[in-house]
Amino acid sequence: MNLGFPEMMFLILLALLIFGPKKLPEIGRQIGRGLAEFKRASNDFKHQLEDEVRQLEIEEERKKQIRAPEGTVAARSEAESSQIGAGTGAEGGSEPSAGSGPGAETETRTNA
Repeated sequence: MNLGFPEMMFLILLALLIFGPKKLPEIGRQIGRGLAEFKRASNDFKHQLEDEVRQLEIEEERKKQIRAPEGTVAARSEAESSQIGAGTGAEGGSEPSAGSGPGAETETRTNA
């Protein structure tokens, strides 16, 4: 909404006629206070949202730092546990499965 000089003068004269010269400064102060309060509330809301986003980013960064780096023993055990949880088992792992190895033959003989 673009208001030029003639439109602004018309609005000022109209307000002066409606409210009178005594109430016009009081109304202007109230409008100014209301606008200042609205600006303060909107800035507080904006800062609160920025703080929440910053906290979420910090938490994500901490989670990434807690995870063990690739190539370490802890990273391998995490990968194996996630495979077991997904139902793939330890087929590709370094540990032998329950059905293989030297002890497995004796178990099958005793069970048969």
